[in-house]
Amino acid sequence: MAITKYLRDKRPIRSYVIRSGRLTNSQQKAIDEYWSDSVIPYTGELLDIENIFNDTLPITLEIGFGMGTSLTKMACEDSRSNFLGIEVHKPGIGKTLHSINSFKIKNLKLICHDAIEVFHNSLSDHSLDRVLIFFPDPWPKKRHHKRRLIQVEFMTLIAKKLKPNAYLHLATDWKPYAEHMMEVLESLSFFTNTIGAYQYWEQPERPETKFEKRGKSLGHGVWDLLYKKSVIN
Repeated sequence: MAITKYLRDKRPIRSYVIRSGRLTNSQQKAIDEYWSDSVIPYTGELLDIENIFNDTLPITLEIGFGMGTSLTKMACEDSRSNFLGIEVHKPGIGKTLHSINSFKIKNLKLICHDAIEVFHNSLSDHSLDRVLIFFPDPWPKKRHHKRRLIQVEFMTLIAKKLKPNAYLHLATDWKPYAEHMMEVLESLSFFTNTIGAYQYWEQPERPETKFEKRGKSLGHGVWDLLYKKSVIN
């Protein structure tokens, strides 16, 4: 019993819960047929991103891309950049793989693994040009705040992986979480708010997500934050 409790206490705090959502036939078919073409296996070793894409174009990485609608749209519209997407939920992976094949997208690769572990173990320092985190789980209950993805420790890790003058773009439709995001990022000297101290980005340049459209139809607000990585870090 004591050993079981020790192991349970040592488990890392996750910012997500694996949901057992049923895969549609098309999602399962995409996973079966296209996984090896577009999903980078997680090994715990550093990735050679230039070799993966076979070029040196700028890298945008999105954490938690959901069903991939906005990510695939960005990749389609920006052929001069490469895109990495991290997601743990298989239906989203399947849907995005289907889109990659349907639209013949060549500049997008996926990773199906915990984002924090990917950043710790698989990404080189100063390798990313932009990181996107759109509508992460706000974990609204106070006892769950420790599960929020936007924390000082993880934002510090992200900063190490960003190139100087690279960007971090966050979005949420939960005002208390927006305030938490702002508090965390304004406390870090190696990030500069591009809009102005403690200011939100009122007219963000990004595709509108399905999740966002649904929220707006219910009268929810949306708050975007755009920060730049300082040269000194």
